[in-house]
Amino acid sequence: MNLTKILTYVFLVIAIGLAAYLVNLIYSDIERKRRIAEVEARVVEKLKMIREAQIAYQAVHGQYTSNWDKLISFINNGKIYVVERREEIIPLDYGADSLVVHVDTLDTVNVRDSLFSRVKYPNLVIEDLPLIPESNKKFEIFADKITKSGVTVDVIEVRDVDPIDKTRKEDSEIKNRRPLRFGSRTEITTSGNWGE
Repeated sequence: MNLTKILTYVFLVIAIGLAAYLVNLIYSDIERKRRIAEVEARVVEKLKMIREAQIAYQAVHGQYTSNWDKLISFINNGKIYVVERREEIIPLDYGADSLVVHVDTLDTVNVRDSLFSRVKYPNLVIEDLPLIPESNKKFEIFADKITKSGVTVDVIEVRDVDPIDKTRKEDSEIKNRRPLRFGSRTEITTSGNWGE
């Protein structure tokens, strides 16, 4: 065997090894991104459920709660009101209109049956709602009252303290690259940063 054939075989083995390494690197990156997307979808689903529960809690109690036990108890045992709202416009003599709003409470329904029915969420364990998917930590929950333009309002923020995507940093300039969350500590909002 001459030197050319030996070098050809050596380079062939190196090329095959390099190709296998690159294919494995690309595949593992694709698999990692798929897993991140899958787990983040589950985090977003939980955040949406928590948001629904918090909005219902605030409607009944007049404020949000930062206590997981109170929220879980509300979901399991609380009731929300079914109301009917009618508006009556009364024309006044001088050309203006008067608006009278009638609000009637028609019924009450269980929070669990209304927001978290077993049909909609067949495998939901309410006690696991605070737990971040693929983590042993709980979502961080902040609820308080702030003054905005001279008016006291309720604010809520619930965020993922253990993101699976480690590139999500709290100090990121881009809002949707921060850890997944809804609400704000300083603004009156319940929108999420996942691009809803």
